[in-house]
Amino acid sequence: MSRLATGLQRLRRSSSSPWEVLWSALASCGLVLFSQLAVAMVPRLFPNLSLLAMLPIAGLVFLAAIVLGRLWRRFIGVAASAPLFVLFNILLLWGVYVFVIRRDTSSLLDMLINAECALLLWGLYRILSGDPGIVACDSSYLEEAGCKDFVEAICPSEKLPVLSRVRQCNWCKANVRGYDHHCPAFGTCIGQKNHRLFMALLTGFVVAESTYTMCSTKYITRCINSGTLRSENPVSLNLVISTMLFSILQVVWQIVFLMWHIYCICFNIKTDEWVISNFPCFGLFLHQLQVVFSLAVSCS
Repeated sequence: MSRLATGLQRLRRSSSSPWEVLWSALASCGLVLFSQLAVAMVPRLFPNLSLLAMLPIAGLVFLAAIVLGRLWRRFIGVAASAPLFVLFNILLLWGVYVFVIRRDTSSLLDMLINAECALLLWGLYRILSGDPGIVACDSSYLEEAGCKDFVEAICPSEKLPVLSRVRQCNWCKANVRGYDHHCPAFGTCIGQKNHRLFMALLTGFVVAESTYTMCSTKYITRCINSGTLRSENPVSLNLVISTMLFSILQVVWQIVFLMWHIYCICFNIKTDEWVISNFPCFGLFLHQLQVVFSLAVSCS
C-alpha cells in the first residue's frame, strides 16, 4: 500500500488531500472526453477528406482542446493530472474497442489487444509506484566530498564515486541515480531503477496503439465494403475514426522518442547529460522555464 500511496502522491507535486486528488481525476477524465470529442468532430465536419488529410487537422484540434482545457482550469481551480490523463486515454481506447470494434476482430487479435491494454495499465501502476533510484541526502557524503550541499556534491562526480551519474531533477528536486529525464506523462523521474520499465512501457504504447489502429482500420474498411457505413451509429463511427487518428499521432512521436532512447542506450548516454553537454544554454533555459511553471502551478 505504501508504494501505491507514493504513486498517488506523485500525481500532484504539492501535498494534496484525497478530495483534491479526486477532483484532479475528474478534471483529467473531463479533459480526455473533451479532447477526444473535439477530434471526433473532424470526420463529422470533413467527411470527404481522406484519413491522411484528417491527421494534421486532428492534431491541431487536439492541441487546441488541450490548451482550452488548461485555460478552463483557472475557472474551476482544479488542475488535471498527466498520469491520469494517460490512464483515461488508455481506458477510452479500450472501451471503444470492446463496445464498437471488437465484433469485427479475430479471436487471436482480440486476445492480443486486450492483453496489451491490461499490461499497459499494470506498467503504468508499476512506474507510478516504483522508485526511479532516488538517493537520500546523507551528511556523511557531504563531509567525504567536502561540499556544502548535496547539489554541489553530485555535480563533479570525481569528488565522490558513489554519487557518479546522480543528478538532481529540476522538476521534482529529487536526486536520482542514473537520471535520464523527468517524464510528465508518467509523473515521475526516469532513472536507473525504472529505465527498463520505461522502455518497456514506451514500446508497449507503440505496439498497443498500432494494434488498435489496425483493428479500427479493419472496422472502417468493413463498413465501407459492406455498404453499412451510413447505417452505422454516427457517434460510434466518428469516435472510432477520432481514436484511430489519435493513436496514429501518438505512434508517430513515440517511435521517434523510442529511437532516441535506443540511441542513448547504445552509446551509454543520458538525455539530461546530452542536453547539458550539447545545449548548455537550452538546459539552463529549460530549468528556468520549469521553475517558472512550477511557481505558476503552485500559485494557481
